[in-house]
Amino acid sequence: MFSDFVRDDAGAISTDWVVLTAFLCGLAIAVVSLLRTAAEDPASALNARMSSGIVAGSASFD
Repeated sequence: MFSDFVRDDAGAISTDWVVLTAFLCGLAIAVVSLLRTAAEDPASALNARMSSGIVAGSASFD
C-alpha cells in the first residue's frame, strides 16, 4: 500500500504549479517593495520642489 502511494504520481503537476505560483507571487512582492522604496525619495523630492516653487503659487484646479 505504501509503495503504491510512493509510485503514484497523480497530482504531481498540480503541486508543481502551486509551488511555482507561490514562488512567483513572492518574487512579485519582493520586486514591488524594492521599487517602492527606490521611488519614494525622488517622489518626495519632486513633491517638495513643486510645493515650494511656481506651482505652489498657482490657483487650485479644484
